[in-house]
Amino acid sequence: MINLDVSQFAEKITDKNVIVLDVRTPEEFAQGRIANSINIDVLSDYFMADIAGLDKDAQYAIYCRSGKRSVDAATAMDEIGFSTINLTGGIIAWQESNNEIII
Repeated sequence: MINLDVSQFAEKITDKNVIVLDVRTPEEFAQGRIANSINIDVLSDYFMADIAGLDKDAQYAIYCRSGKRSVDAATAMDEIGFSTINLTGGIIAWQESNNEIII
């Protein structure tokens, strides 16, 4: 896992080979998300099964609300062979930096 600040994360997710992964609950995801992100809830009983079907050749840019759950998700994903990037401060930091969210 590589921890990136908001500006570094914003630059990294412009790469077509990076998949943006929101690991918040579906309810949180529905309230606003980073463009082009997919939602897989790290707190779900099915998280490991859900990520098992993802492409391990891709790089995943992961975020949550404040940065804690994304660290947990990235750590779990790294342990089974994924390449991950974590947004330090989560979507809270993203919004505080005046970056766009999709509702």
